[in-house]
Amino acid sequence: MGILFTRMLSSIFGNREARILVLGLDNAGKTTILYRLQMGEVVSTIPTIGFNVETVQYNNIKLQVWDLGGQTSIRPYWRCYFPNTQAIIYVVDSSDTDRLVIAKEEFHAILEEDELKGSVVLVYANKQDLPGALDDAAITEALELHKIKNRQWAIFKTSAIKGEGLFEGLDWLSNTLKSGGS
Repeated sequence: MGILFTRMLSSIFGNREARILVLGLDNAGKTTILYRLQMGEVVSTIPTIGFNVETVQYNNIKLQVWDLGGQTSIRPYWRCYFPNTQAIIYVVDSSDTDRLVIAKEEFHAILEEDELKGSVVLVYANKQDLPGALDDAAITEALELHKIKNRQWAIFKTSAIKGEGLFEGLDWLSNTLKSGGS
């Protein structure tokens, strides 16, 4: 029955592909999230110089996920990856309160890019397992998400290490992409 149901859904939605950028400041947890989603486990990572790209199959959508390094020197190169992007996953270290202003500035700069105008936005308020981590309401305020009027967005509290919140965010993302995005 499960296979039949999957085939019915496939005939309704088709096997869609989506190009997704995972962006955020260095040490926000982007690479840990990518490999948690792809392999279901935590792998030890080093700072990403350049990018990682993986395909994640989820809810009948094949996600081509580009994880771009977040160091200051690498951020100007993010725009090279913007064309044909359907969604942005913006990862914020919820415990790094000293850099929330920088995270907000980079985030809003991304939203202003013409090539990303049609992209939906998923924000992961990551590292919820750490002491002093701000909740999703505080991250929403810090990033000024209420100012986003021209696209669909959502925020989810996550812990990449514990695997919490990641798939709830992907559920929202895949449903939003299936329904046509913005």
